[in-house]
Amino acid sequence: MTNKSLKFNSKTIHGGQQLEKGYGAVMPPIYQTSTFAQITPGEHKGYAYGRSGNPTRTALENSLASIENGKFGMAFGSGIAAIDAIMKLLSPGDEVISNNDLYGGSYRLFTQIYEKYGLVFRFVDMNNAKTVEEHITNKTKLIWLETPTNPMLNIIDIKAITKLAANRNLLVAVDNTFASPYLQRPLDLGADIVMHSATKYLGGHSDTVVGGIVVKDEELANKLYFIQNASGAICGPMDSFLVLRGIKTLHVRMQRHCENGRVIAEYLNQHPKVDKVYWPGFEDHPNYAIAKKQMKDFGAMLSFVPKASNYNDALNCIKKLSLFTLAESLGGVESLVGHPASMSHGGMPREERLKIGIVDSLIRISVGIEDAQDLIKDLEYALQ
Repeated sequence: MTNKSLKFNSKTIHGGQQLEKGYGAVMPPIYQTSTFAQITPGEHKGYAYGRSGNPTRTALENSLASIENGKFGMAFGSGIAAIDAIMKLLSPGDEVISNNDLYGGSYRLFTQIYEKYGLVFRFVDMNNAKTVEEHITNKTKLIWLETPTNPMLNIIDIKAITKLAANRNLLVAVDNTFASPYLQRPLDLGADIVMHSATKYLGGHSDTVVGGIVVKDEELANKLYFIQNASGAICGPMDSFLVLRGIKTLHVRMQRHCENGRVIAEYLNQHPKVDKVYWPGFEDHPNYAIAKKQMKDFGAMLSFVPKASNYNDALNCIKKLSLFTLAESLGGVESLVGHPASMSHGGMPREERLKIGIVDSLIRISVGIEDAQDLIKDLEYALQ
């Protein structure tokens, strides 16, 4: 049986992997080395220098490509480093269309770094693909989207967006961090590039920072490999090992994440002290039908607004939580809580945040794999 014929749950363990040749190690060894001996100048056994390649990193990159149904994977020092590499495919004057409710770090990179170098970004509501089409010009080169979005949990129709780009020579890149390949695989829906903050669900244990890119097209892959090597924002062998280990349990973790996410979302949605819950699994979610079609399940990320609350009320609610840890990041086995307005989206101007619904009282939670009833008790106490 070839790796290509494996089903997803098997790919997380075996996809793109080979037994270590020296001693038959089941897990790829951590090649903690900066350089490799050469036979003669320019002749080596596949690796010359740690920035250009490392066997442990290769094992991770092959795994990333496998679980996303791609052909070429690249691992970076962080998710932002991966996005940075994608932006380097563009030239001054090129235009990028992005969803208007995206991760604050992406927004900061786009507006405070790349706008200075001549890239033009148009942030639009992507809930309807027609809105995206209205903003395409002859200078548009890339459509960047994340779905579900952070932190408003909007759903973007990936297939509809890729159809718009198909005849216009546009690249479509999807940040798949919130969903993970367990829930959706954008390349199968027509996207050119899929990006991950592998720090999150892929690593799964809040113990490393890594980014990943997967593509199908060889020419595009070679451009990104060149950028990866030339810019040098790669991840080390230990980080590669940790994410590779995390991927092996992705399918079982995601199943529990989704089960708990549903329980918590429904609990909060019925709570008398909660005004609004944002989660794509509700049938009244604007793009519920799209989420149901392009995702296997609805995930464990959700945001909510307590009733009649302000910034201080939200903060007091967060402080009362004990199982939900106040921290940046998401996707670990432990439940986390965050305040987008001051944390993940603190660098976004307040007027821009309010336009997309990130009010000062919005609370975002990443539901872990603890017992759901313990999580409910924690939330019940905080909401009293």
